[in-house]
Amino acid sequence: VLQLLRGVQRGSEDRKGSLSHLRWALQNKETQQKFVRLDGSIRTLIGLFTSSLADMQMEAARCLHELSHSSDPAVAEACLPVTSYLLTYLSGHSVEFTELCLYTLGNLIVESEAVRRQLLPQGIIPVLASCIQSPHEAVLEGLGYVLSQLLQAKEAPVEIVPLVLDSVLPQHMLRLVCSGLKTATGAAVEFAWCLHYIISSQTANAALLALGALPTLASLFLEMASEISQDTPEGLELLICPVLRCVSNLLAEEPGCHLQVQDERLLIALFLILQSFLQQHPFMAQECLWLLNNLTADKPFFCWALLSLDLLPALLQLLPCSQMASMLVLTVLCNIAEKGPSYCQQLHQQQALPLLLPTLVLPDPQVVGQCLELLHLLFLHCPEAAADFLRQGGHQVLEQHQSAPELQERARALLDILGQPTGATTSSPCHPALSHRTLH
Repeated sequence: VLQLLRGVQRGSEDRKGSLSHLRWALQNKETQQKFVRLDGSIRTLIGLFTSSLADMQMEAARCLHELSHSSDPAVAEACLPVTSYLLTYLSGHSVEFTELCLYTLGNLIVESEAVRRQLLPQGIIPVLASCIQSPHEAVLEGLGYVLSQLLQAKEAPVEIVPLVLDSVLPQHMLRLVCSGLKTATGAAVEFAWCLHYIISSQTANAALLALGALPTLASLFLEMASEISQDTPEGLELLICPVLRCVSNLLAEEPGCHLQVQDERLLIALFLILQSFLQQHPFMAQECLWLLNNLTADKPFFCWALLSLDLLPALLQLLPCSQMASMLVLTVLCNIAEKGPSYCQQLHQQQALPLLLPTLVLPDPQVVGQCLELLHLLFLHCPEAAADFLRQGGHQVLEQHQSAPELQERARALLDILGQPTGATTSSPCHPALSHRTLH
């Protein structure tokens, strides 16, 4: 490494070859650590990176990019002097060179808070805002990567998100997410995750709602569902996932904004996506159920739409998918049952009860507990459900849970209800159901 560095510093005829060999050497973790400790190493790279010789510049940029892959914060901090030059070179040169600078910045941001703190006063947000007008997909994808790393930093909610909101970035990100639908481009996916990180910071939702983010993303969600066919764009699930989260979290944080998306087609789209991707991508069940949970929490429109569109059987089929899926399905059913007698009667008439009984014998106390909450609501609002539960042997199952410390209080409360004459059920003490609006 020392010989390569000397070859580069001496300016020998084969300086480009030495740089090229150095780049390969810097793929090794130990070599990276040794290189940054050598006197003048980073200064030499910066000198070549800022030279007027394009081929030298490119090789030096590749060396810096290899260094940026290091997981050692000391290596990232050794590269601090190069950050201002990386920003400067984002506005010009070749697409490949700009892309290289972006990914180098993004990698350094991941590993070092010191790098992030240096980049903010250097004006990284305005520079990135100017790059978002680029017509090149590769540049946009690299830009999305840098932004996503910034927005995931622990200091992002206070120090970075406000700067991003004050720029033109959010509206351009929304535009690019929507325009990337047909091919599920890497840039569209990166910017969708950026929007998710902004929304999850809980400091930005009013600003994004004012930009029309919720109806825009809900419309995109409907479009994505309409794209599902035998020729579904490859990687579409990668774009669906962050869009789902954005819509879900906006609904979770801003009560009342669901009026902007009160469209039963959202439910049809949700179940179509579930049906299409569940087999190959089981994680989609959880993503879709988060949104369904937030659509039905305190919103009778979507609760009634789910029942009237005959989507309950498809929802109940998700109960065995996973522990989290079971919890979310049961929470959605609680959201519906809480709306009162007519909703509970519909749940009962659409045969929810027979599918709930197997859930009561699962070994997971959290899932069983949530099932007990649902039964409490059903029995409270629909005495016929209580009578059917008894006929199907549910009484014995409840008695088994009286010995479990975390379940016994709820099991006894239900047994008390079942012990009353049909039609005389009254409210009994029971733990409240899960909080419905959930941010993730």
